[in-house]
Order: sequence, then structure tokens, then C-alpha cells
Amino acid sequence: MIGGLGPTELILIFALIVLLFGAAKVPELARSLGTSMGEFKKAQRESELSLKEFEKSIKEVPAEEKKSKIRKMAQELGIDIAGKTDDELLDEIQVQLQKPIEVSEP
Repeated sequence: MIGGLGPTELILIFALIVLLFGAAKVPELARSLGTSMGEFKKAQRESELSLKEFEKSIKEVPAEEKKSKIRKMAQELGIDIAGKTDDELLDEIQVQLQKPIEVSEP
């Protein structure tokens, strides 16, 4: 049983194909169907491979880029970054962001 079709249904479908296209065209149709399926599977494999490579590239963010972002944010908040580790800077950034924003009235 293929895809919910029994042998009777498959014979009926094959007979209709032979009647519609003729016995000479059936091998050509089968060949083109096989070629199409092969191309489809090839495209599917390529798309899966490119998706995996894309996911891998997203997960691999360079450590230098992370550090530079932390240091840049700390500088923008006015925190001295000299001689401090990234963890210390993150703690100071968190403290700085939790402070209420002072608004000067004109």
C-alpha cells in the first residue's frame, strides 16, 4: 500500500495514464518524473545544508565582537573601562541602567 492507495487504485491510475497519453509516452513520462524527483531531492539537500551553515554562523559570534560591544556600551554610559574584566563591566552597566534617569528641567 503506497500512500493510502491499494493495488486496485494503482492499476486504475496506471490504466488511465496509458489511455490518456498512449503506451509510447508512458516511459518518457516516467523518465521525466524520475528526473524531476531527483532534481527536487537535490535542491532539498542543498537548502538543508545552507540552512545548517546559516544556523552555525549565527551561533558562532566571535568573542572579540562580544567584548567590543560590552566595552563600547560601558564607554557610552560613562564607565571607566581601564583594567576591568568584561564581567565587572557588565555588573557596572547593570547598576548604571538600574539608576533612575535624571531629567533636568529648563
